[in-house]
Amino acid sequence: MLTALDLGLIYGLMALGVYLTFRVLDIADLTVDSSFTTGAAVAAVMITAGQNPWLATLGGFLAGCVAGTVTGLLHVNAGIHPLLAGILTQIGLYSINLRILGKANVPLLRGVETLLTPLRDKGLLGSWISILIFAALIAIVTTLFNWFLSTQIGLGMRSTGDNEGMARAQGVSTGTMKIIGLALSNGLVASSGAIIAQYQGYADISMGIGLIVAGLASVIIGTALIGSQGVWVTSLFVVIGSIVYRVIIQLALGVEFLEANDMKLISAIIVFAALMIPRIGIFSKIRERRRNRSLVPEPDITHTPEERDNEKVVF
Repeated sequence: MLTALDLGLIYGLMALGVYLTFRVLDIADLTVDSSFTTGAAVAAVMITAGQNPWLATLGGFLAGCVAGTVTGLLHVNAGIHPLLAGILTQIGLYSINLRILGKANVPLLRGVETLLTPLRDKGLLGSWISILIFAALIAIVTTLFNWFLSTQIGLGMRSTGDNEGMARAQGVSTGTMKIIGLALSNGLVASSGAIIAQYQGYADISMGIGLIVAGLASVIIGTALIGSQGVWVTSLFVVIGSIVYRVIIQLALGVEFLEANDMKLISAIIVFAALMIPRIGIFSKIRERRRNRSLVPEPDITHTPEERDNEKVVF
C-alpha cells in the first residue's frame, strides 16, 4: 500500500500535466501516452551514459516539452484538430522512443546511479520516508504550477481555455498560449516518466501505453466531488485523485480473481465510476447545493435604492 502512495505522488506530476490540457486549455491531448515514455527513455539513456541523474531528469522534462510543442504547432500552425495532432505526435514518438532507447528495455539497477539509489540501497522505497520526500517534491511542483497559472501568461492560458473567442478579442495570442500549455503539460508528463523509470529500475517502450486513461481518471476523481473551485484547490485534488487512483488499483489487484493483465479494464471501470458517482445519491445533492450557493442573486428591480433603504420591517 505504501508503494501505491509513492506511485500516486509521482504520477501526480503526470496528472497535473493532463489537468493543464484537459481542464485549463480544454484540449484532449493524446501525446501523453508517448511523451511519458520519451521522458523515461531520455533519462534512462543519459543516466546509463554516466550523466548526472538530476540533469537526466531535466533532459526528460525538456524532451517532453519538445513533444508537446510539436503537437501545438500541428494544431495551431497546420490547423489540425488537437485530438488528431496528439495522435500524430504519439505515433511518431513511438519510433523516436525506440531510437532513443536503442532497444525495447533499458535497465537502471546494476551499477547505475539514479535519483533514488540512496533510498533503494537503504530499503526506504515504499516507506513513509519516501512518501514524505515525494510529497515534498509534488508540493513544490504544485506551488510553482499554481504560481505560473497566476502570471500573465497563465491567465492568458486560462482565458483561452474558458473562452477562446473572447480571449482573442482581448488581445491574447491564443495560439501561443496553446503551444506553451501543451509544451508544459507534456514536460510534466515526461518528468513523471523519468522519475518512474528510476523508481522501477528500467525504461520500457510500452510503459506509457494507455496512460491517458490513468491521467483522466486522476483528474476526474480529483474534480468530480469538489465541483468548480479555484485553481489552487483543484490542482491539489488532482494530485489526491492520482493517489486515490493508485490505491484503488492496488486494492483491485489484491482481489483473488483479478490479475495484473486486467489493470486496463480496472482503469476503465474506475473512470466510469468517477464519472457516475457525482450524479447519484448524496454526492449529487452536495454538488447541487454548492452550485446554488455559487449563483449570484438577481437584483431587486421593483424598488429604487432609496425606497429599499427607507423600507421598514413591520412585525
